[in-house]
Parts: sequence; structure tokens; C-alpha cells
Amino acid sequence: MNSTEKSVFRIGDAVVYPMQGVGCILGRETRREKEYYRVQISASDMDVLLPVDNASALGLRHLASATEARKAISSLSEKRETRGLDWKQRLMMNQELMKEGTLSAVAQVVNSLYRRSKVKELPVQERKLYDSALSILVDESSSVLGIATEEMKKKIFAKLEK
Repeated sequence: MNSTEKSVFRIGDAVVYPMQGVGCILGRETRREKEYYRVQISASDMDVLLPVDNASALGLRHLASATEARKAISSLSEKRETRGLDWKQRLMMNQELMKEGTLSAVAQVVNSLYRRSKVKELPVQERKLYDSALSILVDESSSVLGIATEEMKKKIFAKLEK
């Protein structure tokens, strides 16, 4: 990683850390001669230290654009088939999508697990993944589009129910 990549994120930037959620860069710290971003994750009210050198490789990214958010929400009305996959295969597939970290990938996870939950109750691990993905989708989309969280939840579920 070159030195220009190290400065991709600035203090105060709104970011998304896959599997954790939307947060804000609070600062940079040096520990054991290595520099880290301190990111506060709003949903869990926790701080995470991520190495500056590979924060992007770990999935840290800026918030999606408004266009990307609208596209992700719109995709929720698409029916996706995961028949033939057992829960472990679905879990691995959805975890990979979450690690990808894009808002559209998160929306795919919400979509598939929501639809699956309508057929049969989700196993605990899939339920946790669904809850995490839904939280990220709601938080990021509401931040980007300037819509209150509760209103965004209503929009998301309206799309899922189509």
C-alpha cells in the first residue's frame, strides 16, 4: 500500500466497517510503532482500532452514494432463490457478501435471509447475520439519503414485502 492510500480516510469521515456497521473516524493513534484509525461504530457504541496500512483491505470504506443506496433498496423487491443450499452453505455465502462490504451486497444478504425467514425460522447464526445486515442497511441508507431510521426501516420492509 502506498502512502497516498494511507490518507484515504480522514478524522470525521463517516465510514462502514463490514460486519460491524456505520461509524466515524475519531482519530489516528500509534501503538507499538504502528498507526491505527480509531473508528467509533454507532450501532454498538464501541471503538475499533484498524491498522492504517490495511484498513481498506479489511473492508473499511466510505459511505455509499445516494444513487447506490437507492439502487440497493430498490433491489430488495427482487426475489432471489437459495433453494438447494443448506443453512451452512447459505451462511458462508452470505458471510462472503458481508465481507465484500458494499451496500448492494448487504442488501442481497437482507433480501435472501428475509425471504428465507418467511419460509422457515432462521438458525441462530443466520438470524444474527440478518440482524447485522439489516442494521447496516438501515443505518447507512438513512445516513446517505437523509431519512430518519424508522422511516428507512419502513421503506426497506415495504420493498421486501413486494
